[in-house]
Amino acid sequence: MEPIEILKQFNSCYVKIQAIAQDENWLLLIADKRIDPQAATHLADVMHYLGEAMGCVEEIVEVKTIQNY
Repeated sequence: MEPIEILKQFNSCYVKIQAIAQDENWLLLIADKRIDPQAATHLADVMHYLGEAMGCVEEIVEVKTIQNY
């Protein structure tokens, strides 16, 4: 898989996870304390680390793009 394809997959995952984090049902589960209160923190951590991984891959994609011009 090429770096750009990896970045696209990461981005797709990030968008899906972000949608969950903003979903009314997810927010109600947290507010009602029907799930572990740490769940919101864990989801935020996943988004943070996925964003960090995306940043690393973006650097490679940018270098390859510059080299191809």
